[in-house]
Amino acid sequence: MCEVIVLFDGYSTKLPDGTMKANCSCTLIKASKNIIVDTMTAWDREKIIQALIQHNITPEEIDYVVCSHSHPDHIGNNNLFMNAEHIIGICVNRGDMFFTTDLACGEYKLCPEVKVVTTPGHTSDDVTVWVESIVSGKSTHFAITGDLFEKEEDILDPSIWKDLGTEELQKTQSNMRASVINLADFIIPGHGPMFRVTDSMRKIVKDQIIE
Repeated sequence: MCEVIVLFDGYSTKLPDGTMKANCSCTLIKASKNIIVDTMTAWDREKIIQALIQHNITPEEIDYVVCSHSHPDHIGNNNLFMNAEHIIGICVNRGDMFFTTDLACGEYKLCPEVKVVTTPGHTSDDVTVWVESIVSGKSTHFAITGDLFEKEEDILDPSIWKDLGTEELQKTQSNMRASVINLADFIIPGHGPMFRVTDSMRKIVKDQIIE
């Protein structure tokens, strides 16, 4: 049994004075390993602890921490999980040990149901967590994408992800977005609720590929 549990939906709002109010989605995966993806800001420590308690998990029981990239709203509570291996972008470490993996070349399998794949675009080191689960008796694929997808709204309004990403990587990001949405049944974006993928969404994103 593999469960994908969104502990907190991400959000992002541009305020009238030009500042940004934002926090990332935080997701718990309960599979043959316990995995948390993106640990929010440093001010969210108690929120995460209490949310894990609701799902009968302690920080000590987390096997892997995956941060989709190294921006501060995605890594703020990594030090809650001292028994875990940490994957931050394409960097993999535990304590002061840094490991060589296949992730820089493509993917890193955490357990039979979960793998981390490189999906550069928002930053050059972005990764996506792929989870294969069974929902209503059907094989179902979840993509936890960090800011490769900002929120569902950025499908119809690509200026959202373009404005918040890296200008020189927009071509790469457009291709990665098309690749991910083509394979996913559900996407958990960096700053919005999880959404179900439709064929019309896939076509829209494919048409946005920058050649």
